[in-house]
Amino acid sequence: MIEGQEGVSWEDWLGLARACEEHGVAALFRSDHYLSQTDPARPALDAWTVIAALAAQTERLELGTLVSPVTFRPAAVLANASATANEIAGGRVSLGMGTGWMEAEHALFGFPFPELKTRLRLLEEQLQDVRRFWGDEPLLHLIVGGSGRSGTVRPAAKWADEYNTIFATPEECAERRERLLAACALEGRPPIPLSLMTVCVIGRTSDEVRERIRRRVERSGQTTDPDEYKAARARAGVIGTFEEAAEQLRAYERAGVGRVMLQHLDHRDLEMVALIGRELAPLVA
Repeated sequence: MIEGQEGVSWEDWLGLARACEEHGVAALFRSDHYLSQTDPARPALDAWTVIAALAAQTERLELGTLVSPVTFRPAAVLANASATANEIAGGRVSLGMGTGWMEAEHALFGFPFPELKTRLRLLEEQLQDVRRFWGDEPLLHLIVGGSGRSGTVRPAAKWADEYNTIFATPEECAERRERLLAACALEGRPPIPLSLMTVCVIGRTSDEVRERIRRRVERSGQTTDPDEYKAARARAGVIGTFEEAAEQLRAYERAGVGRVMLQHLDHRDLEMVALIGRELAPLVA
């Protein structure tokens, strides 16, 4: 999962997509933002334009957003943009939807930013409208993102194919999965999968992990010591050597998480993409 607003160029996107396909990484998701959280000067290419372009450049890779805010686009525009990308990809695109949260981004680009209660209502309305614009047969895999509260879990249970939560521990994921199961039961639907998006830094050795953390921290404009960073985030992330990372993923699997989207901030480090596909994935397959 790539934070596309952090200066990821088209050449960077091509490199990432090709590395994923070459090394067996199944999916490439991206955020949907127009403003960097750390450096406003960093360019941010439009999410759905990039996904459509990557759809034409790839053969096997699942592509999608985590997540597209309901405040950015009318439902008809989002439904058409995602369906167009999906047709180009031959059915490999997923649409992630959420309420939006970065107020400064909305102010800078002229997007309305109503209170959370209103944004939650808009999310439920857009989920229904996007489904309706797609027609009788849903065209895309639909994901709702949230923190496990009823305002996002309930509409996800009714309309979505997957619920994605972020930066949660295995224990928190287990609790959120129970809420999701209960909401699906109330809707009379089979349980939908729970997925997680969380931080990822892996390496062959502890020193390699420490160096990758150092670069990640530096890119984020922080000054945290790499060892302190690892200690603070390992409970709710995938950080460490291959065996450490694999055990963290197994803990999420035991908590009921169906898949984990690994947030990779150092987007020009294609070697880590290769390590995820070649070394980490086989340990938890």
